[in-house]
Amino acid sequence: MTIDDFSSMSATPPAVGPIGPAGPRPPISVGPQAGPTFGEVLEQKGREVKLSTHAQNRLKSRNIPWDQTRQERLNSLIDKAAAKGARESLVLMEDVAFIVSVRNRTVITAVDGQNIKENVFTNIDSAVIG
Repeated sequence: MTIDDFSSMSATPPAVGPIGPAGPRPPISVGPQAGPTFGEVLEQKGREVKLSTHAQNRLKSRNIPWDQTRQERLNSLIDKAAAKGARESLVLMEDVAFIVSVRNRTVITAVDGQNIKENVFTNIDSAVIG
């Protein structure tokens, strides 16, 4: 290339198109959506009961069943405890006792009916029977 070749070049860079696949982009929908809103999903996620590692181990070692129905029921009982200002609760459901951090919505431990007798539960401020 010579100096004359450079002088004939344009000082402005060539136009660059959009990055990504060529072709029209799908329209962005702003109207009503069929599913839940982001806020609803976030609220539901914040309401779900979590199991601590210790509680998971207890459920497994004591053969305590954990399913969606039990989780939903425990969610409801935690809501009741939270409405009363509870922080750490003993939640009795059927033949299982759960120690729950109400603020964190976390099951700390679980005790089945066989092991519940003559057991002492400490550091709780409430009990919920459901």
